[in-house]
Amino acid sequence: MRTLATLLAAALVAAPALAQDLVVQGDVVHTMAGATILDGVVVVRDGKVAAVGPASEVTLPEGVPVRRAAVVTPGFVDAHTTVGLTGLYNVDHDQDQFDDSDPVQPELRAVDSYNAREGLIAWVRSFGVTTVHTGHAPGAVVSGQTMIAKTSGDTVADAVLVPEAMVACTLGDDARARGDAKKPGTRSAAVALLRQALVDARTYRDGRARDDAGKRPARDLRKEALARVLDGELPLLITAHRHHDIAAALRIAEEFGVRVVLDGAAEAPLLADELLAAGVPVIVHPAMMRTSPPPGSTANASFETAALLDRAGVPIAQQSGFEGYVPKVRVLPLEAAIAGRYGLAREPNLASITIGAARILGVDDRVGSLEPGKDGDLALFDGDPFEYTTHCVGTVIDGVVVNEEVR
Repeated sequence: MRTLATLLAAALVAAPALAQDLVVQGDVVHTMAGATILDGVVVVRDGKVAAVGPASEVTLPEGVPVRRAAVVTPGFVDAHTTVGLTGLYNVDHDQDQFDDSDPVQPELRAVDSYNAREGLIAWVRSFGVTTVHTGHAPGAVVSGQTMIAKTSGDTVADAVLVPEAMVACTLGDDARARGDAKKPGTRSAAVALLRQALVDARTYRDGRARDDAGKRPARDLRKEALARVLDGELPLLITAHRHHDIAAALRIAEEFGVRVVLDGAAEAPLLADELLAAGVPVIVHPAMMRTSPPPGSTANASFETAALLDRAGVPIAQQSGFEGYVPKVRVLPLEAAIAGRYGLAREPNLASITIGAARILGVDDRVGSLEPGKDGDLALFDGDPFEYTTHCVGTVIDGVVVNEEVR
């Protein structure tokens, strides 16, 4: 039996490291804020980037640890995952990413389920992923809220950047199930459920704003969450793959004047002009996503989706994603490497898992590029990050080396 002293000692060892000072030198440094630097240096002070530039122009502080790597990038940003709710072992106790008791549950908060000590977080971190947009999985019309976190820290309070980031929705085949009373049976029914939920939230919001407290409706967490969507505080993250489901998502955005981020979007290239005109960014389905046979929603998923959208000017990010079978969460740089092999140019490819992803998530003031004042989050590699034989040789978060295992 473990004694109290043993438990306290273990807690002290596991306590999150404080922001630190560090120097990282790279043969190649991709800052994502300007031109690539050859023989570059990144100086981190108190967990923040203090200086970036060629080694010949940057004065190195004395007594500060120095790390070296062939290639240095900003820490990768996974634009959509369920890690922290989805666990490493695929057993009941580490599968909190989806609740099927109701098709509309915007009140469910990812931050209330996130397990910062989950081993799967450490695994994705070992590939250079330092920030994740995670939360409830697709599969219901409204499955819950998402959050943004660093892949370090031992509690959700240590890890969280944005406790409530988006409200996750699904339109199309994955949101409907014939014969299941808990799910709508048709696309029209799914869209109607979402529209009615937004209408009810609007009525609730207006009622809560009444001067007469006695006439205000009682607090309702479900309507409250969607009222924040209507007020522009939270976007809808709508998973939709077929072109007519994507069109329905755009109609929802226009009708209610809400922000929408499209997720998955296998057939999005067919509506690239419409997405561009509406200002709707896309978190592209993982390249290695399992495709369903016709007439399944992902039948037209392609390795080229990211490249086609980027060429059309649609803002994109990439993700490790979620599927209801092992491995559930994928390796982000591998997904990006495949997208690059099938036409996504190197600069937008790297941007889609760094600064581009951070912009779509609204955290580009903190992460996504190596610039003075931003968080000292870096990924270190022994070669081109998109080459199969390359290894991540170090991950740094807030100036702390959080992983040295070679992946």
